[in-house]
Amino acid sequence: MFNKIHGLIFCIVCFFGLAFSMQSNAAEYTALQQNKNFVPENLKVKVGDSVNFLNGDAFYHNVFSLSDVKSFDLGSYPKGKSRKVIFDKPGIVEVECSIHPNMHMIIEVTK
Repeated sequence: MFNKIHGLIFCIVCFFGLAFSMQSNAAEYTALQQNKNFVPENLKVKVGDSVNFLNGDAFYHNVFSLSDVKSFDLGSYPKGKSRKVIFDKPGIVEVECSIHPNMHMIIEVTK
């Protein structure tokens, strides 16, 4: 019984260690919303990476994507605030702003 408990504890420690190491390899990017544009307009990230969508304008933005790879709607938020999205599948993600229809961004998610 004592050996089974040690084995179980070892498995739990290994699992959390692996999960932590996988997360620590992920990068974090920022996509600025400035002058009714996304900066940058094109971004290349890897699976597991995240993008913070930071509003640098004096008015609200509502960032969203209807892409099959990653669908999200961050809601409306003011200047100085950001919302984060983690990309978990490879492919092309088209990002837009529902308030400013001319705002477009492409995020390429690679393995």
